Amino acid sequence: MNSLLKVDNELKVKVDSFREQITAEAENLVASFFPKKLLELDSFLKEPILNVQDLKEIQSEITLIVPDPVTFTNSHDGMEVNAKKRKHEDGIGDDNIQGSKALAMPGGMLKCNGQLVDLIERVKPEIRTLIEKCNTVKMWVQLLIPRIEDGNNFGVSIQEETVAELRTVEGEAASYLDQISRYYITRAKLVSKIAKYPHVEDYRRTVSEIDEKEYISLKIIVSELRNQYVTLHDMILKNIEKIKRPRSSNNEALY
Repeated sequence: MNSLLKVDNELKVKVDSFREQITAEAENLVASFFPKKLLELDSFLKEPILNVQDLKEIQSEITLIVPDPVTFTNSHDGMEVNAKKRKHEDGIGDDNIQGSKALAMPGGMLKCNGQLVDLIERVKPEIRTLIEKCNTVKMWVQLLIPRIEDGNNFGVSIQEETVAELRTVEGEAASYLDQISRYYITRAKLVSKIAKYPHVEDYRRTVSEIDEKEYISLKIIVSELRNQYVTLHDMILKNIEKIKRPRSSNNEALY
């Protein structure tokens, strides 16, 4: 029995140390990191990379070779495709052809939009940082929620609302990562269509539209990240007393 109590005491000491660590980190995030980060993101929004006026500047050229058009000639058997004989000589039957073959890829592959890739690589760490820091602050507030009792729950409701807001911000930030993944998938499908049907100009124009849309979306994401830091910093500081001491008459219930 004594050994069991000893183990429990050791665990309690470790748990208390963990709580203190979370508390110190979360308070530093709210007081220092959040305002610092919102200023950094506000400065980022003013950089030239996020203030391109002519969106044609962020488009990337699709340098796929367009095959010569297929011509038709008269023959004794009627209309005949000139390229038919060549296809059979190459061992490719009509049943295996879907669209046009991509005759050549520049450099062996089609590159992504380099400007957008560079911008995405700058934005993604900011998204991950917000998710991680929100998770830490959320845990801190959850650990401050006292045991359930009748009455005097106004402060507790503030804590719960703060946790809900932090959870919402986490979810929105995670959706930004999904949005970036969808951009790459959508663009890849369109570029594949261009390789398959290089004569269709609409696919090429759609890729340009997708790039422009993603550029605008990335700027909005950076703006939203900044705004979320502002909102969380303001909300928590305005309610810090109730968040730390939700029940003034029951301080012993905070642990």
